[in-house]
Amino acid sequence: MKLASAALFFFLVATAAAGAATRIKDITDVKGIRSNQLVGYGLVVGLNGTGDTLRNAPFTQQSVQAMLDRMGVNIRGSQFLPQTRNVAAVMVTADLPPFANKGSRFDVTVSSLGDARSLAGGALVLTPLSGADQKIYAAAQGPITISGYLAKGAAESITAGIPTRGRIPNGAIVEQDAPGAFDESMPLEFELRNPDFTTAVRIMDVINDFAKSRFGMPIARARDWQSIMIRKPNGILSSRLLAELGELEVDPDQTARVVIDERTGTIVIGSEVRISTVAVAHGNITVRVTETPKVSQPLPFSRGGETVVVPDTQVDVHEAGGNVATVQGANLRELVTALNKMGLKPIGIIAILQAMKTAGALQAELVVQ
Repeated sequence: MKLASAALFFFLVATAAAGAATRIKDITDVKGIRSNQLVGYGLVVGLNGTGDTLRNAPFTQQSVQAMLDRMGVNIRGSQFLPQTRNVAAVMVTADLPPFANKGSRFDVTVSSLGDARSLAGGALVLTPLSGADQKIYAAAQGPITISGYLAKGAAESITAGIPTRGRIPNGAIVEQDAPGAFDESMPLEFELRNPDFTTAVRIMDVINDFAKSRFGMPIARARDWQSIMIRKPNGILSSRLLAELGELEVDPDQTARVVIDERTGTIVIGSEVRISTVAVAHGNITVRVTETPKVSQPLPFSRGGETVVVPDTQVDVHEAGGNVATVQGANLRELVTALNKMGLKPIGIIAILQAMKTAGALQAELVVQ
């Protein structure tokens, strides 16, 4: 048995290209324009023996009986139904696009609710989808497409991906118009997806520079670190104004942040991270425990002796590294270069970054997931 100080880790450094401009519509949302979440309960049929075990999933059996009752088929008390595995109970979820009208279509996600092994080859039976107000806005139906698969034999099975969840492209049709409407009287306001005062002011300046040349007056005002209010000039439609402003480019600012996922060993370091001068020493300790069983037998023709297994344990401890290095990151590139020169793996870099934050040398927000 070997206990090592590190397993397999993945190191990721994210950098933003200097001066990389982004369109306003890619970093903001228009206030009041939003999707609505829908949910429904339904049945998937046509499975090849990979559906719910009806005796273990009573809600599936009750749903099948209720569905057949509505179709005029009475199977209550039948011995056939509890033995079938062609049906699975599912939850159907979707996002109703803003301003969706009757007859338009959108995608839905289907997820198994019982003990079904796979939804491959199944088709969703007509399922109403309702919103938080309990009103039915759409209905979903159709064959399911999944990204995973399940192959099972008598002594072995292979599963890839998630075969109990899939999608139905354009599987839902709108039965009632989405709530909300877009008209000329509604106020126009951009909302930043990543709130920041610097980015909000830059967007305001870019819009006002465009508006002065286009309309002869400024029209934007940054209300806070998330909202930029727009005053619509006369003689232009709101849709056209939003289309023109959305194509304007701005350099978004970002908070200095380091994100660490200790479970997978992923490290994401923002380009604005700075490191104060600090001396770092890091060493890895490896403990190796070796078990070598030996058999002890009694002498020939001896009485009362027994053959037993005697353990032979060897423990070795090895400590590597331990050199002291000076790390000073004026920018992300210098920080990464200094850490790489120390020959550290991601688990060591994670430990050093956490220690730097404790020492006050890491001038960034440290997020540990």
